[in-house]
Amino acid sequence: MKILQTQTLRGPNYWSIRRTKLILVRLDLEDLADRPSDTLPGFYEGLVGVLPSLEEHFCSPGCRGGFLSRVREGTMMGHILEHVALELQTLADMEVGFGRTRETATPGIYQVVIEYQNEAAGRYAVRAALRLCQSVVETGTYPKDELAKDLGDLERLRAEAALGASTEALVREAENLGIPWMQLETCDLLQLGYGKYQKRVQAALTSHSNVLGVELACNKENTKNILAHLGVPVPLGRTIYSFSELEDTIEDLGGYPIVIKPLDGNHGRGITIDIQSWESAEVAYDRAREVSNGVIVEHFYQGRDHRILVVNHKVVAVAERVPAHVVGNGVETIADLVERENQDFRRGEGHDNVLTHIQLDDATDEMLARQGYTLDTVLPSGQTCYLRATANLSTGGIAIDRTDEIHPDTVWLAERVSRIIDLDVAGIDVITTDISKPLQEADGTIVEVNAAPGLRMHVSPSQGMGRNVAAPILHMLFPPGTPNRVPIVAVTGTNGKTTTTRLIAHIFGQVYEAVGFTTTDGIYIGDRLIEKGDTTGPQSAQLILQDPTVEVAVLETARGGILRSGLAFQHCDVGVVLNVAADHLGLGDIDTIDQMAKVKAVIAEAVSPDGYAVLNADDERVAAMAERVPGKVAYFSMDADNPSVRSHVRRGGIAAVCEQGYLVILQQDWVHRIEKVERIPLTLGGLAPFMIANALAASLAAFVQGVKIEQIRAALRTFRASAQQTPGRMNLFKLGHYHALVDYAHNPAGYAAVGSFVKNWSGPAIGVVGGPGDRRDEDLIELGMLSASFFEQIIVKEDDDNRGRPRGNAAELIVRGIQSAADNGAPVAHTIQLEEAAAIEWALDNAPENALVVIFPDSVSRAISLIMARNPILDDTEAALSPDLKSENWPLFATTTSSNGRQNIG
Repeated sequence: MKILQTQTLRGPNYWSIRRTKLILVRLDLEDLADRPSDTLPGFYEGLVGVLPSLEEHFCSPGCRGGFLSRVREGTMMGHILEHVALELQTLADMEVGFGRTRETATPGIYQVVIEYQNEAAGRYAVRAALRLCQSVVETGTYPKDELAKDLGDLERLRAEAALGASTEALVREAENLGIPWMQLETCDLLQLGYGKYQKRVQAALTSHSNVLGVELACNKENTKNILAHLGVPVPLGRTIYSFSELEDTIEDLGGYPIVIKPLDGNHGRGITIDIQSWESAEVAYDRAREVSNGVIVEHFYQGRDHRILVVNHKVVAVAERVPAHVVGNGVETIADLVERENQDFRRGEGHDNVLTHIQLDDATDEMLARQGYTLDTVLPSGQTCYLRATANLSTGGIAIDRTDEIHPDTVWLAERVSRIIDLDVAGIDVITTDISKPLQEADGTIVEVNAAPGLRMHVSPSQGMGRNVAAPILHMLFPPGTPNRVPIVAVTGTNGKTTTTRLIAHIFGQVYEAVGFTTTDGIYIGDRLIEKGDTTGPQSAQLILQDPTVEVAVLETARGGILRSGLAFQHCDVGVVLNVAADHLGLGDIDTIDQMAKVKAVIAEAVSPDGYAVLNADDERVAAMAERVPGKVAYFSMDADNPSVRSHVRRGGIAAVCEQGYLVILQQDWVHRIEKVERIPLTLGGLAPFMIANALAASLAAFVQGVKIEQIRAALRTFRASAQQTPGRMNLFKLGHYHALVDYAHNPAGYAAVGSFVKNWSGPAIGVVGGPGDRRDEDLIELGMLSASFFEQIIVKEDDDNRGRPRGNAAELIVRGIQSAADNGAPVAHTIQLEEAAAIEWALDNAPENALVVIFPDSVSRAISLIMARNPILDDTEAALSPDLKSENWPLFATTTSSNGRQNIG
């Protein structure tokens, strides 16, 4: 066996809308292609011996042991690899359960899909599963040390990718509240929400955090000074910057016990408490100076260490922090007790676990010496030995929830302190003998105020009730009833995606200042190009959703991105599916139109429960998607009497149709007449039916999103199929005695759509045709046949990139289609000119009177440049296509004012 390709899916996808984190592997079974598991001697026994926990996999039988029964009865190795990869992740503490295995059109080649929690771990699990299965086939087993290494590597990958306890708590709560989130890996931030409504966090540091408050909290001396000035009880102390000041400072404080800590430290680093002698003070000073140039010397207050968490100036949780310690049993040494404590499943490395491993170091030895112990001491039963002076969880301490015990006076004081320092999220450290009493009565003091405090001790305390402290943080960032995401309109289909996306964005431009949209031409915010290129995948969509200026996102969503990575969003407010036709078949193991329809249906199925799927009622595969839409459905149709549309409207649904020469929206008993078709420049005077369909889809998408009819009308009147607004989409140019039309159609459905316009042209039509080299032979032949049905003369060219085909092969197949069409009628004049620029130039040079030269380019910009070099003009014929917009000198750009007073470029 061998893996041919591995892809990572990160959003709703072809395989699942709900299970968005999937690894897709293209697997070649090679010599195992015809050998199911029951034909492999000893395989079943070997697999069970290596992974007995596979007994828990139900699989299709739906019962415990179901998968293993399939192995015993006989199943293919791709299916087995799927389950092994899932089980390896589960054994490494990453619970996953979703998988799929399907054979492709190529015998012996399988697509294997497995769920993951961590991308790197998911990819590793697939490779490890392959090694394991291959070993069991060849030897009947898999070495235990190899399995242990695989599981160890998976656990390491899980730990390396963990978000951290505080961030994880925020992410889980965001998911509970339906707030989308994403990691901004380039700047180590977490984004909550989309577009203009987004907020960013870094652990407990948020978009609301005041930089002055954070700076103040990070300077312990300034914090203490301002608190003391305002009457808050703080420790008596001083900051020093040289060892020579230490002795006098201790004397000024009244002697021992004292605390020495770094001025700019965190996580308990460099802190020594309860110092009782000069010798200890010297050591403590050196330890603090390793962390900070400034050293704080304070009076030591007896009592227990508490952390009060204040969010939005309200106390939400209180925890007592107990230093790392062990309790004797009269048998084991302190070292043995520490080792036993570290075996607690809750303990691990770093901040990602409920508890942190206890580390033995010089600070431990010093703490033990102060208590008269060594690591070899056997503690009496019940005797407590502290291993750290500080109670930080990062050094192995534990937390006990005290939220319900704090005195109201202390609550008031903590909330006041958060306002004094001006922190939206503050961790206030208090030393007191009794948290249930006011600080004055319990000889208590506030020793520190922390910005970005850790949430772990409150979410998962060692003892007591866990507190959902992430909820008040998110409610602060997104008060109930306020939005957290901009509207998302996703557009897909075989043809018309770019034009429809641009038109929807243009319509929304009547309402919003900053419309972000992605197309095959580039990424735009408003009328500004942000990034040029084919930007119809999830990464481009994320750029729009991450931009804090964007008010609405309109995202062209192509087949390739859905198959490669899935969607960039969990839900969209409007999902538009224009059509499904035979294009890109044979690529990505999508071999039939029905499979392609399933790819496009991802958009319809990703519509939010209160959103709309805008579906083409004239395309049976698209109309059928309505059954799987979780939200509402709105249909568009060129036929006002379409039975599905009429039935849908009678049931209270919404639809858009072309009726009596008008674009109309039907809503129950209401008929909203938008505009006469011939007055819409995009339709070229109503001569381009497929452009009318695009206008219907765009108008309907805007209407269900709340855009008013008059705003839609204004946008339709100012949007043209021009090289500026829709480059490569029905761009018509007047070149003296003839016209040239540029359209990026590259599949049979696209050719047929342009042909419907060409057939309405009154003069001769010349075609400069070609097709992408990665299409099937039959697709290229069909392009030739279609071309012969509406052109009098054809120049066959090829794309610059032949995509694996020999030069000239694609052209020969197109010519074969032209010739086969001639068998059923008059032959069409045709010639081959492989170089696209030369083919275009020849057609333009030899165009007869009143001709239409139609160019299907590989490079839209090159085709338009060649035409612009001939100084095209806009003549009365084209102006006449839209009577209400007719002008004696109608420019390529016309500035108009919409009904809301905003200027629009059209």
